[in-house]
Amino acid sequence: MSRPKPLSLVQPFRTVALAHGEFPAHSMALQSLRNAAVVVCCDGAVESLLQFGRKPDYIVGDLDSISPELKERFADRLRHVEEQESNDLTKSMIFCRSKGYRSVTILGATGKREDHTLGNISLLADYAKEMGMEVQMLTSYGVFSVASGSAAFESFAGQQVSIFGLSPQAAITTEGLKYPIANRPLPSWWMGTLNESLGDSFSVLFSEGSVLVFREYPKQA
Repeated sequence: MSRPKPLSLVQPFRTVALAHGEFPAHSMALQSLRNAAVVVCCDGAVESLLQFGRKPDYIVGDLDSISPELKERFADRLRHVEEQESNDLTKSMIFCRSKGYRSVTILGATGKREDHTLGNISLLADYAKEMGMEVQMLTSYGVFSVASGSAAFESFAGQQVSIFGLSPQAAITTEGLKYPIANRPLPSWWMGTLNESLGDSFSVLFSEGSVLVFREYPKQA
């Protein structure tokens, strides 16, 4: 049986959702923002996006973190969501899905506050599994990807890799990593962290639930 093609480190998604965390610093994350056809911006991230030199296509949120001047300037792009049961990133993702944007790169979702960082990372599986979206989260250091079934990942020798089992009882097996995981669950988030790739790809095999995979970027020249 043929193996699946490894998932590239950064997929060329044309929609970006920009949250109000640490603005991305790595060239691969910034290139995704430059190449985006549509940028859906959480209201608190508008000023950072403008400083980068790009205007938002849509601004989504409860609009409590945007200045009156910017509200007036981008009045035609505002999408006010009053409910407080979800955070602004989730509101932006729901908006993306409503517009038919189902492959989304998330930027600015980590940093500044650890509680926001953990919340945003934990939501990735919901976006993928519950909302039926294809998502990747790019930080200043690497990429978070969601696998809802066994998958292979593009890599390079020495790449730092962490695996987070999102279903406590699901047994996970890896191939191509320095510290192999052999048919065991990862009930605590730390248990699959700080691993290392041995070559140009590695695989994560499991039969139920979802797995979150972090891969670091190559070193910048």
